[in-house]
Amino acid sequence: MQISIPSSVIEIGIYAFSGCSSLAQISTPSYGTKIGSFTFERCTSLTQITIPSSVTSIGENTFSECSSLTKIIIPSSITSIGDYSFNECSSLTQITIPSSLNSIGDYAFSECSSLTDILIPSSVTSIGSFAFYECSSLTKISISSSVTSINDGTFNGCSSLTEISIPY
Repeated sequence: MQISIPSSVIEIGIYAFSGCSSLAQISTPSYGTKIGSFTFERCTSLTQITIPSSVTSIGENTFSECSSLTKIIIPSSITSIGDYSFNECSSLTQITIPSSLNSIGDYAFSECSSLTDILIPSSVTSIGSFAFYECSSLTKISISSSVTSINDGTFNGCSSLTEISIPY
């Protein structure tokens, strides 16, 4: 199933599409500045989404447990990624983090077991607790020297990690 959100929508509330397990694709025009918490949580058939450039923050648990989501490009308008935003997106292999991002929330990408490498841009100053916890396929991390805080357990359980590059 695919849905198209009309441009007249200016806000999508929390839990709006949570648990829509047959939802595979979302077309979203510009509609405000934040994707609410838990909005697409447990949409287990969701494979792709384009986040509009009007969005500046991704709420907590927004895409949590979207186990079929394989790739996400976060637009350059995003400045923060909330706690658990992409938690348990087990098919996620690629994340493009924009240079506009300031912070990565707690458990933001935890248990993304197919994620293989990550580049933390120089705009990021804080990486939340357990942000990449149990990313068991993660082999390479590049962290900018601008990061001033790597919190508890950030890379705990990254059993395949062989290369950490600080700074770049």
